[in-house]
Amino acid sequence: QVQLVESGGGLVQAGGSLRLSCAASGHTFSSYAVGWFRQAPGMDRDFVAAISWNGGITDYKDSVKGRFTISRDNAKKTVHLQMNSLKPEDAGVYYCAVGSGVRTVVAGRCDYWGQGTEVTVSS
Repeated sequence: QVQLVESGGGLVQAGGSLRLSCAASGHTFSSYAVGWFRQAPGMDRDFVAAISWNGGITDYKDSVKGRFTISRDNAKKTVHLQMNSLKPEDAGVYYCAVGSGVRTVVAGRCDYWGQGTEVTVSS
């Protein structure tokens, strides 16, 4: 069992930056790929970024490439999402989730999900 707690959301002006964190509990965390997803009001939850169990593989939604960076520290059981040059369309509730591999995470087939942290971007 893995429990995930997101933090770091808030209100930021367009062009600004935020760093989201996902803290995990459970001894199997380091064996999982981890992803970040975003859900805007009235929209489906959408893939944003993923990282493999050892950090060697990452994947991003096209619209965030070059602006967002996902990283992990297995010793601290944390995953971060550094978000730069934020746009109003980046706003939403951000969730982290874990799955067996990057491809399954990208597809949304995750085993455990956090409760989310909200990001608001003002124009």
